[in-house]
Amino acid sequence: MEHPISHSDIRLAAAKDAGRPARPSPPAPDAGLHQASGYRQELHGLRGLAVALVVLYHVWLGRVSGGVDVFFLISGFLITGQLYRAGQRGGIGFGRFWGRLLRRLVPTAMTVLLVTVVASVLLLGQTRWVQTIREVLASALYLENWQLAADSVNYSAASDAASVVQHFWSLSIQGQFYLLWPVLVAAVVLIAGSGRLRSALTVTLLAVFTASLSYSVFLTADNQPLAYFHTFARIWEFALGGLLALSIDRITLPSATRVVLGWIGVAGLMSCGLVLDAGTVFPGYLALWPTLAAVAVILAGTTGGRRAADRWLSTRPLTYLGDISYSLYLWHWPVLILFLHVTAESRASFEAGALVIAGSVLLAAVTYHLVEKRFRSTRDDTTGGWRGWRAVVVATTSVLVAVGAWQLVSMPKDADPTPKGDLDHPGALALRPGFSYAGAPDATLEPPMIAIAGDWAVVGEDCRTSARNDELQICSTLSDGDPLRRVVVVGDSHAGQYVAALRPIAERRNWRITAILKGACPFSTDSDGYPGEQSCLDWNAAAVAEIVELRPDAVLTIATRDVRVGLTEYTPQGFVQQWRALDEAGIPVLAVRDNPRFDYSPPECVQTFGRGALACDVPRAELFAAEPPYRRLIDTPPNVTFLDFSDSMCVRSSCPPEIGNVLVYMDHNHLSATYQASMADFVEQAISSALGW
Repeated sequence: MEHPISHSDIRLAAAKDAGRPARPSPPAPDAGLHQASGYRQELHGLRGLAVALVVLYHVWLGRVSGGVDVFFLISGFLITGQLYRAGQRGGIGFGRFWGRLLRRLVPTAMTVLLVTVVASVLLLGQTRWVQTIREVLASALYLENWQLAADSVNYSAASDAASVVQHFWSLSIQGQFYLLWPVLVAAVVLIAGSGRLRSALTVTLLAVFTASLSYSVFLTADNQPLAYFHTFARIWEFALGGLLALSIDRITLPSATRVVLGWIGVAGLMSCGLVLDAGTVFPGYLALWPTLAAVAVILAGTTGGRRAADRWLSTRPLTYLGDISYSLYLWHWPVLILFLHVTAESRASFEAGALVIAGSVLLAAVTYHLVEKRFRSTRDDTTGGWRGWRAVVVATTSVLVAVGAWQLVSMPKDADPTPKGDLDHPGALALRPGFSYAGAPDATLEPPMIAIAGDWAVVGEDCRTSARNDELQICSTLSDGDPLRRVVVVGDSHAGQYVAALRPIAERRNWRITAILKGACPFSTDSDGYPGEQSCLDWNAAAVAEIVELRPDAVLTIATRDVRVGLTEYTPQGFVQQWRALDEAGIPVLAVRDNPRFDYSPPECVQTFGRGALACDVPRAELFAAEPPYRRLIDTPPNVTFLDFSDSMCVRSSCPPEIGNVLVYMDHNHLSATYQASMADFVEQAISSALGW
């Protein structure tokens, strides 16, 4: 998803110098074309066009437009110009510079966050509350990009849906830019002085641009989700804008060339999201497309031509969109996400999208006139600025208090809400023939909806990093003295689920459970999740070596996998080759049939349609084939025993989202740890039968 907006007001940028009150004065020497020209209507219209593309692409196309990159570039262009002029005068007024920016940014952003918190409590399912609380807090502190970057490399957060405040990541990057840039320019002023400031600052920004763009290209190829949210992978876009600000007055172009350049820039920006799948290839070098398109528009400037792009960009509709662009960007995403959640739709229709856009524009206009314009007032610049700073503190504190109260009231008070032996919540035991509830068959669901997203198995208390591979963690449960049995669970998160079922057995029978797990990396000689991924191949090679060295009594891993929803289950040859390597070491393998995948979240379905809703049940025949695919193998090593727990996840004709008052799944493809623990008796019986323990 895309998350833009330059928060620097163009009119104020043209009227003010950094660190000083706005006042009429001639431009500073060597001030640059954008300052000498005053307020540039077409640049404001460019903001309007960019935010319009962001909103339209998000609502109707579900794609990234490249508008975020335009906003980053404009911010770099305007802020660098302000700081450069302040540096020429000998210094930067940090307090007033940051104070003015905070007054423009924070009250509006916190207003939207506060309303979004209230709307989320009322409209958003509890399954999304923990994620939303975490991200609202990060957004209020301008750290949302780092929260999303951490989630992008955290497998347990990989299934998180797009949150109502995910778009705050770009505001976080811009906030970090506003904090960094004055310090950078001040350091250059201190070293070079005002006389050589332009050349010294140009060299500095060129170095930042080169280093950041190079890193962006590398990281986008290596880990695109992380690169998308990484500040240093984006800072080159601000530096490019700064370089343009320092050089634009030295560039002279014929009028006809400027007209053509303006339209090339507009066309490039409007086509970027249609040609490129920016959500999967940005930032990297392809982000030069929208940024250079914006450079073309800025270089074209005000041509005065009747058919020039700047004349169109200066029309009232686009400039008004520029006025409300900050508020519109803030509102459109939570309105869209909440609308899709309430209607249980994955994409807005044309009519529904028009309603979302109209509502967002209305909210943006009201917020712009009642909040944003009020706190953009320059009166505080001449009165010490305390009123503006007070508003910033009050607004931010209000959001933090609201989020804290939400978390305090909603989070479960007991970390383990389901006592062992609680027959109101038998889970899988309810499927045992002749079982009857000792308690209420309609007792509350466990785990609570708000806790379901975090209901992962605890893999072990004693963890160490393998000397063979830095990514390979070996975690074991504690046992009393020498364990009677040692079982290794190896593979991806689907194998790791079974630690929750094995722990009760281990506690009763003094087993040691050792987990060797890597998300999205099954135990295989190939990287079946992401074919050809070297990190998974290296991890698997190290995992086999570690297991052979440990020489456990058995290894439990997954026997099958689904590539998508439906009857797509198969047993990869890479699995068989790993089993054969363990057979050569004389280690038994328990290969477990995998659980199915869904194209929706079963807990969210229960939250939306209610318990017992037929809409949340899936016919068993659509998820499990009558014959497991491993039965068709002709080269299964003799050390392998297959275990099939599909009867513990489904009833005879369907696979429901809850069994025995326990939620079976925590998301669209993982069993909940609570339900998995309720399967312990079935797992113990199967292992004992297979290995004679």
